[in-house]
Amino acid sequence: MTEYTVVVNDEDQYSTWPADREPPAGWSRTGPRGSKQNCLAYIDRVWDNVLPRSLRD
Repeated sequence: MTEYTVVVNDEDQYSTWPADREPPAGWSRTGPRGSKQNCLAYIDRVWDNVLPRSLRD
């Protein structure tokens, strides 16, 4: 089973990423590591404004 981690970019956009791979440029690890479902549940809890930061500011 693939283990995932939550990643976030400079625009405060969240995604899941395979935990055994480095995140792509511009993304960094944050939040939990585990099943994709657990990571998506975390994103649902913390990502309350899906607008990119550049549109919010």
